[in-house]
Amino acid sequence: MINILFAGNKGVFDGILTCTLSILKRSELEEQVNIYVLTMDVSHLKDSYVPIEDKQIAFLESVIKEYNPLNTITKIDVTDFYMEDFSGCPNEGAYCSPYTLIRLFADKIDILPDKILWLDADIMFNRDIRLLYDIDVSDYEYAAARDHYGKYLIHPHYINAGVLLFNLKEMKKTGIFEKARQFIKTKKLVFADQSALIRSTTKRKLLPQRFNDQKFLHKHTVVRHFSKRLFWLPYPHTANIKQWHVSQVHKVFHYYVFDDILYEYIYLKEKYERESSGQ
Repeated sequence: MINILFAGNKGVFDGILTCTLSILKRSELEEQVNIYVLTMDVSHLKDSYVPIEDKQIAFLESVIKEYNPLNTITKIDVTDFYMEDFSGCPNEGAYCSPYTLIRLFADKIDILPDKILWLDADIMFNRDIRLLYDIDVSDYEYAAARDHYGKYLIHPHYINAGVLLFNLKEMKKTGIFEKARQFIKTKKLVFADQSALIRSTTKRKLLPQRFNDQKFLHKHTVVRHFSKRLFWLPYPHTANIKQWHVSQVHKVFHYYVFDDILYEYIYLKEKYERESSGQ
């Protein structure tokens, strides 16, 4: 059984769809995949900060069940948790969005299994998810790979929190989430939830870069993370190209290895929009 955890508002739909398709199309899975999506309504902060919609969840469910009828997706609203713990906190205006903070409530959600893989939505699997998911974390709180830029600028073992293999059973014992939430509530942190998790960690397993490659795509790359990156030409600048920006993936990265996934995404997105508009 594969357990996946995402988070976001209704704008995360494209990311969850493309990432999930990459898991299903790049892996030889006989067992079911269970997807959990944390979401919330904080539209008082920004109009677009509304929960992922039930019709989006229903469509995603129809897609994953085409691969295995046992596959599931579950929407979990954590608005109450957020308002109680983080409303008005120093990190509410985080570098990304308040939705980056809500994975820190994982210990409060009873239906989440003991082992679950947290994924940012801007992730694509290039190889079988089992290469990552089957890693033994029984003696650790979580497993993670290094941050491409942070390992040079901050610390050689500074991790990127976009891909985290959680051992929730151990994390509940050590109280890592509770400690991290306290940091979020009391201290302004450069990278908000990522910084809070790192500061609260008791024991983690460091993974090879191929499990969260934020800059390059090699044949051995298991996970390609489409995070913001630095480009030197034609002048130094950053760009935030996501996998669902198909034209830019071709033009800038020259990636065609994901085309079977991305073309299915385009077809499914158009299908979803037709169904949503009643055509």
